[in-house]
Amino acid sequence: MPDRAPQPVDRQLPTDEARDLISLVRDIAQREIAPKAAEEEDAGRFPREVFTLLSESGLLGLPYDSEYGGGEQPYEVYLQVLEELAAVRLTVGLGVSVHTLASYALATYGSKQQQVEHLPAMLGGGLLGAYCLSEPASGSDAASLRTKAVREGDDWVITGTKAWITHGGIADFYTVMARTGEDGPRGISAFLVPADAAGLSAAAPEKKMGMKGSPTAQVHFDGVRVGDERRIGEEGQGFAIALSALDSGRLGIAACAIGVAQAALDEAVTYATERRQFGKPIADFQGLRFMLADMATQIEAGRALYLAAARLRDAGRSFAKQAAMAKLHCTDAAMKVTTDAVQILGGYGYTADFPAERYMREAKVLQIVEGTNQIQRMVIARHLAGPEGR
Repeated sequence: MPDRAPQPVDRQLPTDEARDLISLVRDIAQREIAPKAAEEEDAGRFPREVFTLLSESGLLGLPYDSEYGGGEQPYEVYLQVLEELAAVRLTVGLGVSVHTLASYALATYGSKQQQVEHLPAMLGGGLLGAYCLSEPASGSDAASLRTKAVREGDDWVITGTKAWITHGGIADFYTVMARTGEDGPRGISAFLVPADAAGLSAAAPEKKMGMKGSPTAQVHFDGVRVGDERRIGEEGQGFAIALSALDSGRLGIAACAIGVAQAALDEAVTYATERRQFGKPIADFQGLRFMLADMATQIEAGRALYLAAARLRDAGRSFAKQAAMAKLHCTDAAMKVTTDAVQILGGYGYTADFPAERYMREAKVLQIVEGTNQIQRMVIARHLAGPEGR
């Protein structure tokens, strides 16, 4: 490797514990994830054993209370862990983010009894979660969801189909938003549904252009019966819970996007300093040097934006606007950076022999998941100018 080979990101971390945590994550990433990432993504293989290891290492519950097996780390630290994981393999980084999202409702809105009963297994017991909000006919307009939960005595019977569910068919539990009342956002409630519930099934995973190792599937609820003790929060509170979860989840997507972008930049820098044309490294050509400079600047700006939003969250302040901004900027930056990385590698960038093309395909989905970037612009504008049609 050349002397100018990329070095690990120099992170500003608040404690020695956080620095040790990042070192642990980097060790796991390089030893257990990186060697098989490209091969397993190409084969569409989900690395469940990696998630088992992450759970055993305390990395699946980082932002939650230690009382229930969480790591009690600030979001400022947790998001940088996601970035490190996503830089090695997005299937893992995004998977941890989705699991954290799926655990959010119970960890934040669940009763003490529910948390004692379920959270330890969810945060450190090897379980993997999925988050069920979107449906075939209600994606961006999530408040129009049609999956129903009907009360029968002490139980709820859930019927409907959820779509675009990360970990659909392999998760151990599903956090499900279902309609329990009137049309609109006030008629939705949240439920914790075990994967082995009778009547729950998953369709074949979607065939995607990227993230082939992470299963995305429809999940069907055919009269799934759960006790009222598995309802999270109050009746009709589900949509508010979902939106609150997504504010935090969008920061996870932003961090993952910067991880992918950083990996693409590192690949481009390494290639550009090794590849020689016209008697010198192509990194010596001004046009290419400017591309690398722009890529690095976009990444640093995105990292600063998501960390600023995380620090607001950690301080207990409103951060919804900043979360939308971070998700918007970081994922757009990742798309631009990964596209430029392919261009820098030229013909090699378009082949599967180098990871640049995989990074570009993976970056695209980050502009879509957990609220498209068009939705993020709507959210930001509402904070600035108020609701539409006033």
